[in-house]
Amino acid sequence: MRVTEIEVHGVEPIPEAERTSRPWDLFRLSFGGANTFATIILGTLPITYGLGFGAALGATVAGVLVGALILAPMSLFGPANHTNNAVSSGAHFGVVGRCVGSFLSLLTAIAFFSISVWVSGDAVTGAVRRLAGVDGGNLVRAIAYGLIAIATFVVCIYGYRFMLLVNKLAVLACTVLMLLGILAYAGDFHAGATGHGGYALGGFWPTWVLAALTAMANPISFGAFLGDWSRYIPASAPKTRVLAAPFFAQLCTMLPFGFGVATATLVPDPNDYIAGLTAISPLWYAIPLILVALIGGLSTGTTALYGTGLDFSSIFPKLSRVRATALIGSLSVVFVFLGSFVFNVVASINAFVTLIVLCTSPWMVIMMTGYWLRRGHYLPDDLQVFNRGQTGGAYWFSHGVNWRAMAAWIPATTAGLLTANTPLIIGPLAGIAGGVDISLVVTLVFAAVLYLLLVWTFPEPRGVYGSAGPRLIPAAATEIRPITATGRPDSLRRRVS
Repeated sequence: MRVTEIEVHGVEPIPEAERTSRPWDLFRLSFGGANTFATIILGTLPITYGLGFGAALGATVAGVLVGALILAPMSLFGPANHTNNAVSSGAHFGVVGRCVGSFLSLLTAIAFFSISVWVSGDAVTGAVRRLAGVDGGNLVRAIAYGLIAIATFVVCIYGYRFMLLVNKLAVLACTVLMLLGILAYAGDFHAGATGHGGYALGGFWPTWVLAALTAMANPISFGAFLGDWSRYIPASAPKTRVLAAPFFAQLCTMLPFGFGVATATLVPDPNDYIAGLTAISPLWYAIPLILVALIGGLSTGTTALYGTGLDFSSIFPKLSRVRATALIGSLSVVFVFLGSFVFNVVASINAFVTLIVLCTSPWMVIMMTGYWLRRGHYLPDDLQVFNRGQTGGAYWFSHGVNWRAMAAWIPATTAGLLTANTPLIIGPLAGIAGGVDISLVVTLVFAAVLYLLLVWTFPEPRGVYGSAGPRLIPAAATEIRPITATGRPDSLRRRVS
């Protein structure tokens, strides 16, 4: 398939002849989607929370490292099943229960598409003000938001190959331009810079943990999307290289994160970072700043929006991939304008990243635990049952839902929200550890322990395991229900238009 051809594949398995991508392509997409102004903004948040440069950088490094370790195994499902991760989750949540993954991808897509349009539009507006000396106010911002959103739609509609091209350019351009930023701001930077105002959560450690969780949201946000790209990698690719691609891609995001942490110490008010940065930028760097914003915003927006449009086209039969992408993108644009002109942008970002971490991380843990228990054995054709308007198969479980996974995910997510301690989301048990946010630890432990306990106590059918059988846990002799049609229209062979 050529770059300029509109991708016709939905969530059905990618034909073997087209599985020509390499782990290096997965690295490029993972890094390109995060090597952007959106990640820079996340890097500024620890400073807005009141941390000094050293503490903010330490929290960011810790968050990125832990998040990358959690994320990496999610790359294994695409080469195994040749479909996206939401559909692959049907092996553990049931082919209907995989809608949990679709909801999580929607939440993440709206959040990061919105962040990319917000920050890119604001950067362009600030740079235009600096270069032209004209303050167009909200009108210029609205135009910038609209142009970036339209450009993102175009890339997503063309699909995977076009995304590869955009990200190839984004990785190179944004890296060079951020390195140029070192020259632009080095004279004003001081490593001993302290935070602005008091700590957001009243104390150092609660605020430090909040900063680490904020950084962690970036790698975890890719969990629902890695399969969108790794499905083009052949199953024969070495698993170590597939694992390494997203892991090292996230470690490389310390470039934009570090740029954000460092430059946030330079602006008068980190809560108004974009305007402050453009005001202190040397004139020669104003144009590169626009390019960073535009290219980076396009890269982040496409990686977030593409996967959600792809997935929702399989849930709603009347929507093609293109139409589903346009619908989700339009809803996201509404959120962009509300978040920028009606609500507080920083508060909106903080709330969304918290929800992404606490809802997505237990879902990922259940999938990764299931992958290990099943020794990586899957039946790709049975995963497509719901998408094809059929019932039955190895992953039908009970009416298409595996209540074991659901009964682990729901309490784990709830426990995380109950113990959360952020400026906007404060659970009734937030003070259980002296104000330190332990919600991530709680939700990960709950998910792993509950899922293992449930599949041990209520064994899954023997048919979901390979010839070697499950690891550690027993299997039930339950008969697999045959695959039968329900009369629902085939959602996978629609026209692209």
